[in-house]
Amino acid sequence: MSTQGIRGKAAIVGVGISEHGEVPGWSHFELMAQAVERACADAGIKSKDIDGVFAAITPSGLPVSMVSEYLGLQPKVLEGTMLGGSSFVNFLSWAALALDAGLCEVALITYGSNARSSKRRPGGDLVPYESPFGPRLVDGYAMAAARHMYQYGTKREHLAEVAVAARAWARLNPKAMMRDPLTIEDALKSRMIADPLTLLDCCLITDGAGAIIMTRAERAKDYPNKPVYILGAAAEHSHMQIAQMRDLTVTAAARSGPRAFAMAGLKPTDMSLAMLYDAFTINTILFLEDLGFCKKGEGGAFVSGGTIAPGGRLAVNTNGGGLSCLHPGMYGIFLIAEAAIQLRGLAGERQVAGAATAVVHGNGGTLSTQVTAVLGTAETL
Repeated sequence: MSTQGIRGKAAIVGVGISEHGEVPGWSHFELMAQAVERACADAGIKSKDIDGVFAAITPSGLPVSMVSEYLGLQPKVLEGTMLGGSSFVNFLSWAALALDAGLCEVALITYGSNARSSKRRPGGDLVPYESPFGPRLVDGYAMAAARHMYQYGTKREHLAEVAVAARAWARLNPKAMMRDPLTIEDALKSRMIADPLTLLDCCLITDGAGAIIMTRAERAKDYPNKPVYILGAAAEHSHMQIAQMRDLTVTAAARSGPRAFAMAGLKPTDMSLAMLYDAFTINTILFLEDLGFCKKGEGGAFVSGGTIAPGGRLAVNTNGGGLSCLHPGMYGIFLIAEAAIQLRGLAGERQVAGAATAVVHGNGGTLSTQVTAVLGTAETL
């Protein structure tokens, strides 16, 4: 493969998001089917046109088989590698490769969950040295936040800035679950969950599903909506158990980000948008540093003063993110969907003027798997 990798070889031509928030009475498969139906309508295709399926859905031992059967599909390409919430950004690479190789013509990436209404909580992986002690998912992120505060002087006010910025974007999104005003003081006073992370430092637990339709670049112009091209992508792994993370303040995004930007031939400063997996407020700070938007240890200062809020220097998580819009167990597919909506110019009141490029960054496990993708409009090819 050339150094250009998958740059410009495939494009997103359909986006679908199900009803979300709290959707009682709907199974995770029903929500997913609604998202797929909407994505197909957006792309102007029938579901029978899909011949590549890339899916991760829980609980299921054979996710792609279950998804394909439920949707009535018999795809030629099937991929369901589970990397946690970063799985769907990872699928962009594999779908682009399969399309470019001619293994399929129309690829579907999808996910659905009724985590909120079913009361099913994410996590639960058996890790040999930690599981016996009953850690919660939030605990590892709280450790990372505490270390960052100790090492770099980051303050809880900086974490609160992330939550407040996400809420400000959500207030511009009529589909976001949480749209009430939020202040720094509100965030600091919210209930402590795992010191130093409070309730408002933690993502929502919602119902919801998403679907993305992709095809080869040369075919993308034949679809009804503006294509969004995959310009670069890279995945990295650092650990599974938080005890094995070599530096709690540095994620593998520090490796995946430069590789994805290099493939795209672009830099962080070229990005119109940053869609960053904000399972917790510390994530946004870590990823801004590791992806190169600021130096290590300067993330807290970077987000201060509304830098990542509407009207700020960098548009981050413009739908409200996992903190204020939706987070149905895994969030990665919604990063892609929001980036595509913005690059098409269809985001309504929250639209970022002139948006032409976006970095999409997925996170899985406890800061374990990091996958970065760079997306762009036709003008960036």
